[in-house]
Amino acid sequence: MNKLKKLWNIERNWQLIFPLLGTVVLAYASYKLTAAFFKDVHVLLTILLSCVIFYTLLKLTLFIFKKLESKWEVTYRWELISIFLVFASTGSSSIFVSRPIIKLMGITKENLNPFIYWVLYIIIGFIFYQILLVFIGWLFGQFNFFWNFEKKMLRRIGFKRFIE
Repeated sequence: MNKLKKLWNIERNWQLIFPLLGTVVLAYASYKLTAAFFKDVHVLLTILLSCVIFYTLLKLTLFIFKKLESKWEVTYRWELISIFLVFASTGSSSIFVSRPIIKLMGITKENLNPFIYWVLYIIIGFIFYQILLVFIGWLFGQFNFFWNFEKKMLRRIGFKRFIE
């Protein structure tokens, strides 16, 4: 346990939730990927393939962590896990929030050209993604990181005068 704490710069026991939660989410994603690509496979083979995908994704994630640790200027390594969890949960949440909003506005595939429907769906989802990114980042204790991330993103898409 001390080795894990030292590796992720964990100073308090509550911070262990991030490596644990990250591992659980990665395992679940590995299982879902296996189930999606190999539908009619025996249970033991599904578990074995899930383990292989888990190991591959874990190695990829740790490689990405090394690259982003200096770029994102985080204080502790466990914050990287927190940031990744915020990105993952925000992406899923923005879909769940924007879908009812689109229906409430009366926008459906039946009353609109499918191309226009999907463009509006993406725009509305993008707007809610930006809002949820800061909110969920705050819930995970990463408000400053995501607020700066948002300002940087909005500057890049041309909203400089609204932020400064």
